[in-house]
Amino acid sequence: MKDSHTHDTDRTRLDKWLWAARFFKHRTLATEAVEGGKVQLNGLRVKPAKEVKPGDRVDIQIGETRYSVCVTGIADKRGSAAVAQTLYTETADSLAAREAQREQRKLAAPPGADLHGRPTKRDRRQIGRFTGEG
Repeated sequence: MKDSHTHDTDRTRLDKWLWAARFFKHRTLATEAVEGGKVQLNGLRVKPAKEVKPGDRVDIQIGETRYSVCVTGIADKRGSAAVAQTLYTETADSLAAREAQREQRKLAAPPGADLHGRPTKRDRRQIGRFTGEG
């Protein structure tokens, strides 16, 4: 009879794996992301306790950034960044999309670039006339 407490070492919870692979700083953030639909396992929305195994595909949305990775290793403890990078390989499409997004951000003007400091006295008068305060 198999003991119910034996832990299969080639599987772990999705939220634990995301935390160990350093996609999220805290395990609770990983859990919330999975529950919020920001993380998909093999194209499906799943619960944080869903088990991950090597060969699975995980799609992760963090802010504006999307990652699509294949699980290559399992860890349920958080190690160094070097160890975390051995737990997955990012797909070529995902890398290309993130690179294109990075280029877009470089080319886009930063917010407020068209504003040049404080309004001048003349600007303030015009603002006052416009708002009816002057």
